[in-house]
Amino acid sequence: MAAENKTKATEVSVASFVARVEPEQRQADARVVIDLMERISGEPARMWGPSIVGFGLHHYRYESGREGEICRLGFSPRKAQLVFYLGTSFPGRDAMLAELGKHSTGKSCLYVKKLSDVDMAVLERMVAASWAHKSASEI
Repeated sequence: MAAENKTKATEVSVASFVARVEPEQRQADARVVIDLMERISGEPARMWGPSIVGFGLHHYRYESGREGEICRLGFSPRKAQLVFYLGTSFPGRDAMLAELGKHSTGKSCLYVKKLSDVDMAVLERMVAASWAHKSASEI
């Protein structure tokens, strides 16, 4: 039997989740990111698992045969930083990261301590490029 995805869409209110985020500046940043991602995706914000705010739906299938669904775009306003789930393979990613401002990256995540540390126009281009790439990859 295949393992089931731990991160699933829920019916938890995004607004109530964001209202509990600390510190307060992270709440304000989260609201800005929600507006940005809703505008670019055309999709409403929805909770995925206990702490990811996601937009749209992405069906994936690995070479191993494992498949599932996850949000196409997402972020998590954690106490220490904002974590963006944009993917790693969209066109222009490395060039945009070089222009973004203060950030770090992990295997598939982008970490930003506060939005004022980054160029919002570059972040917007990254979100749009990720959305377009994941949309095109499903065709």
